[in-house]
Amino acid sequence: MKIQFIGTGSGKTTLKRFHSSILISSSDYNLLVDCGDGISRALLSNNIDPNSIDGILITHFHPDHYSGLAALLVQMKLTDRSERLEIFTHHSNIDYMHNFIYQSYIFIERLGFDLLQIPLADDRSLKIKSSFKILTRQNSHLDHYRSFDIKNTLGFSCSSILFEDESNTVFYTGDIGNKEDLYLFGTFKINIMISEISHVDIKDIFEAFKSQKIKKLYLTHISDDDEPVLKDLLALLDNEERKIINIAYDGLALHL
Repeated sequence: MKIQFIGTGSGKTTLKRFHSSILISSSDYNLLVDCGDGISRALLSNNIDPNSIDGILITHFHPDHYSGLAALLVQMKLTDRSERLEIFTHHSNIDYMHNFIYQSYIFIERLGFDLLQIPLADDRSLKIKSSFKILTRQNSHLDHYRSFDIKNTLGFSCSSILFEDESNTVFYTGDIGNKEDLYLFGTFKINIMISEISHVDIKDIFEAFKSQKIKKLYLTHISDDDEPVLKDLLALLDNEERKIINIAYDGLALHL
């Protein structure tokens, strides 16, 4: 498995980092996780051909995690993509995803490639390709918005994800709502934890990481204001801790 951080920024746009996006690759499949504003440029900045992407997974529908999708599809069309593209999102969001693409004047019959939308069901392992599997569980990130849904039309789905291949198990928190979300896959033996830092206390992240005996931690979803705080925190770590606790940056690639 290879993990490449395409964007490690938070929801607040910055010149230092692109919005959150991660490319997770097995030997025969490239899965892009989230694609906020500027994703097409972010991919090119990381020397990644958008047409090398086999699938896109959307964790939730905050703009910094999905609003670049339509532009990315257009780029694929303009660069003569021919291979099928798969889009994964929670089953409650499939209709919205279909309408979003349609309302962007992206018509499937004009794309030049097949576009398959695949619903994700929680707690059901989905084999993407060969030994590459994903498992999603819902977290609490969007729960505090429920009182604003006066039309009662939103699903409030936000997924945390477990990625597995023959040798590795990677827990990506995605955007979460509280410290309990850090333990959604606590019964699994996890090699790598990738955690956002915008919506949960860094001390709670460290505690979850240590208590679950995870080998390495990567922190992402970082704002400009977070930079000095993280720098000070890392300065307090001993040499061994610095080997296993890492601040992710755009372009960082992990070969597992």
